[in-house]
Amino acid sequence: MPEPTVVTTTVVAADYFQSYSVVGLLTAVGVLFVAVAFGAGRLLRPVVPTPEKLLTYECGVDPVGEGWAHTQVRYYVYAFLYVIFAVDSIFLFPWATVFAAPGYGAATLVEMFIFLGFLAVGLLYAYKKGVLAWT
Repeated sequence: MPEPTVVTTTVVAADYFQSYSVVGLLTAVGVLFVAVAFGAGRLLRPVVPTPEKLLTYECGVDPVGEGWAHTQVRYYVYAFLYVIFAVDSIFLFPWATVFAAPGYGAATLVEMFIFLGFLAVGLLYAYKKGVLAWT
């Protein structure tokens, strides 16, 4: 009598790879669609370079002055800190669902405190460097 687990495993593996084949097919169709759109645009567009078309412009106006602008770095630091804590919140939701599952409580609790410890060290470092002081 054959073992049913072998047949079940084969069927489950076939279903698993079939779902990925659908994703691969959609990816190929998407890449093909973009390639055809860019190719059609390249073939159909007129190519008539003139000196006016080759000038640099900004919003339809000729640029005046130097092309270098100074930007405050602190805005980027705030954006970076926001991204860090957004990733933290994204990690907290799946953790909460796994934490509720039986048998995963202690391990997931330790992992989360390690993760939050790393974030706390990063926040403390930013605070000590004076990044969080708005001037």
